[in-house]
Parts: sequence; C-alpha cells; structure tokens
Amino acid sequence: MTVVLWIINIVLAVVFLGTGTTKLSRAKDALVSSGMDWADSFRETTVKAIGAAEFLGALGLILPRALDTVPVLTPLAAVGLALVMAGATATHLRRHESPAFPATLGILAVVSAVLGFVTL
Repeated sequence: MTVVLWIINIVLAVVFLGTGTTKLSRAKDALVSSGMDWADSFRETTVKAIGAAEFLGALGLILPRALDTVPVLTPLAAVGLALVMAGATATHLRRHESPAFPATLGILAVVSAVLGFVTL
C-alpha cells in the first residue's frame, strides 16, 4: 500500500507543483489569455492564494514522509488539496465548464489522504 501511496503522491505533487507555480508566477490576465478563463472570476490575490495552496500542498505530499518529520502532515496536505479541488470543481460547474480534471485530482487526493492515514 505504501508504494501505491508514493506513486499517487508523486503524480499529484508534479501536477500541483506545475499548476501552483504557474498561478504564482503569471499575472491573472496572462492566465486568462492562456485558457484559464475561470481566473477572470477571481481577484489576483485569490488566484495567487490558490497557487500557493497548490504549491505548498505538493510539498506537503512528499517532504514530511520522505524526511520522516511529522508524517501526519502528508495526509493532511492531501485533505487540503482535495478541498481546493472541490472548490475548483464547483467553480467549473458554475461556469458550465468540464469539471473532469479538478474532480479527478480531487478523487486522487482523497485516495492519498485515506492511504496516508491508513499507513501512518
């Protein structure tokens, strides 16, 4: 079960490091023009906060368990990312866009959280 948890967490961490870094490093207008139309519904600071949550959550999926320092933070990071993806799914549904990607990431985050708590 630990191997499955690591695989899921690595996949999630790669995705969230990428999306979080993108949201943190680019202006809201640049995000909207690149296809992230949802960002137009939020203030710049909110988009940056979402990016920071994704970036820090990605680090939380890997570092606590890898360093064996407060490993309970790993499933807690997964719970936090699942909540962020629940919000993303709701936003996409509200905007009549496909919620498939955030919903999939949210489900994987929930699986990660469950496996993380089980393997503590």
